[in-house]
Amino acid sequence: MIFTVTLNPALDKEYTVTNLKMDEVLRASSIKIDYGGKGFNVSRMLASLEAENVAIGFLGGATGELMQVGLSLNGVETDMVWTSSETRTNVSIVSNSDKHHIKINEPGPAVSRDEISNLMKKIEALIQPGDWWVLAGSLPKGVYHGIYRQMIMMINKGGAKTILDTSGQPLMLGCQANPFLVKPNIYEAAQLTGMQADTSEQIIDLVSSIHDIGVENIIISAGERKSLLSDGKNRWFGSTPNIDEKNPIGAGDAMVAGLVWRLDKGDSLRNAFPWGIACGAAAASQPGTGMASQSRIEHLIQEIKVEKV
Repeated sequence: MIFTVTLNPALDKEYTVTNLKMDEVLRASSIKIDYGGKGFNVSRMLASLEAENVAIGFLGGATGELMQVGLSLNGVETDMVWTSSETRTNVSIVSNSDKHHIKINEPGPAVSRDEISNLMKKIEALIQPGDWWVLAGSLPKGVYHGIYRQMIMMINKGGAKTILDTSGQPLMLGCQANPFLVKPNIYEAAQLTGMQADTSEQIIDLVSSIHDIGVENIIISAGERKSLLSDGKNRWFGSTPNIDEKNPIGAGDAMVAGLVWRLDKGDSLRNAFPWGIACGAAAASQPGTGMASQSRIEHLIQEIKVEKV
């Protein structure tokens, strides 16, 4: 079974405009609503791949109820902790003429100690050996920076494996708990290590530094650039297929979904790597934070080349 954990979910609203102009009234030609937050994005991609999974996290208020219904309609099973505060809404404004976009993320509601405790008890009760857990996204107010570290230690003890996709201090502390895999983007990895990541050689050095923190496997996603996979002994660069990019937001989450989907099927990390790249590229070619079909992903994977460094 695959579980995803989303502590700071959001209703994602995307407005498409002709041009992004400051200090003017912009009129949207279309509006798209998705049920987001990084872990929920992973769950939606997994549902598109017909991979059974359960989305866990915090939801609250009318927006939370809307998101739970929306996730269910997208084929995602949910097991939520309900909060006393309203779930946040994030807004994207996308230009259909020059491919620029603006993303505004609300900080999210405060979460109480009791709500955090309820979530941790829920996770502990669900852990089974051999399962996969994706811990993804930012933290809402009231949640301590070491929560992912605590989750990873608990999940490791229960014989399951974790994939961590976050940033800043939660990423640093989470790395110290020995997750199976971390997947920062190039900017998050540079922030984590304080190192430059402008060249392939610098990215390889950066990855070695992350291994030293306590991480077994690392994937650095670099958008239109090649992605790097390292298991501490071997390293591979994976090319990105050519796509007509619509919105890159959520592509990294789709990459994680592709990886864990194949890992749960028994693939090696090296063989799961191109599937992750294909899922990420396919998601970037969709409007909003939409997820692509399995047939689209199977088409794109033919273009991906993985080369050992």
